[in-house]
Amino acid sequence: MTTTTETAAPPAAPESARSVARRRWNRSRGILVVVLALLVLGVALAALRPTTRPEFLDPDSPGRQGTRALAEITRQHGTPVTVARTTSSAANALLTHPDATLVIARSERLRPEDLNTLRSLPGDRLLIEPTADTLDALAPGVVAAGGSSGTFDAGCSLPAATSAGQVGLFGSTVYTAPATAAKCYLDGDHPNLVQLPVGGSTVTVLGSGLPFTNERLTEDGNAALGMNLLGTRSEVVWLLPDPPPPGTGRKSFGDLVPFGVKLAVLQAVIAVVLVALWRARRLGPVVVEPLPVVVRSAEAVEGRARLYRARRAADRAAVALRTGALERLTALLGLPKSAAADPGMATDIVAGIAAHTGEPPAMIGNALYGPPPVDDAELVRLAGYLDELERQVRNS
Repeated sequence: MTTTTETAAPPAAPESARSVARRRWNRSRGILVVVLALLVLGVALAALRPTTRPEFLDPDSPGRQGTRALAEITRQHGTPVTVARTTSSAANALLTHPDATLVIARSERLRPEDLNTLRSLPGDRLLIEPTADTLDALAPGVVAAGGSSGTFDAGCSLPAATSAGQVGLFGSTVYTAPATAAKCYLDGDHPNLVQLPVGGSTVTVLGSGLPFTNERLTEDGNAALGMNLLGTRSEVVWLLPDPPPPGTGRKSFGDLVPFGVKLAVLQAVIAVVLVALWRARRLGPVVVEPLPVVVRSAEAVEGRARLYRARRAADRAAVALRTGALERLTALLGLPKSAAADPGMATDIVAGIAAHTGEPPAMIGNALYGPPPVDDAELVRLAGYLDELERQVRNS
């Protein structure tokens, strides 16, 4: 049996702790920069999208996000303001005063049956930050088209908006609306305020209620806009529904998730995909590495034999011996390399070996293609016989 040796490569110099730290920093700094950018973006979006408190748009609340100041100013200018906490109480007030303006705030608390009731009531309507279901029921044709923040000029001919001037609309929603609707406070091509006729009534949609809160009412033309929208009729019915019992409300996922969160998730997904493409492992040429120690071929053979013996795998050992012998014998006989693995060439191989050695073909065929040995002794005899056949063919 032929043995080969491999020369040992000189051991590489160990890396210093500083070089290892520098290499790890160079690999990870890109990911750290992306994570830091996402954190900054999340904080910025959270700052642009103010959170609402329980008193948000409550005409009875003197808190920062309540609207008690606007309600009191409206009353002082001769327009009574009635606060309704349920749809039924709002319906009774409107049936008593059909010329009133119905203000609907916190419409996410309304159920489908509430919207059906409100649709049939008389009077004008002011929808503040309405949900998609509320728009479908009370302002058909008006659809939310994204978020907006800033101070805007009226940009339309609607008297309530032009006389108010600039208004600060932060954390607002912009809309698409029919051509017949009045569109004010444009952010690009989309308005923050829409007013359109619906069934003999006038419906106004406002994307943000922050201009009407106590803390922002004195800014820009916020107070003027609120008074102009509320004072068009003889009375105001302000519907602020109480929170429905758990499990009775029906809100879409889009209504629950703020636009800024949707944008942040989209940007995070894009960033993760880009980082994955950047850091993905590229397939390159095979890298040959020197062995840390010299392993002689004889030792490798002995180690493999011990493994076969420990697992009592005489059949696998016999297959390995026969495969190696066939490859070497077919080469000595001048047959193609594929002949060793071709069962159809078994007769020619056996005949060629018999012609060179004089051994009986039946014995040669049994040694090369016969059943596996039953014990270690038979395996040793098989190995010796295959070596003898190879020696005779080589010397013939």
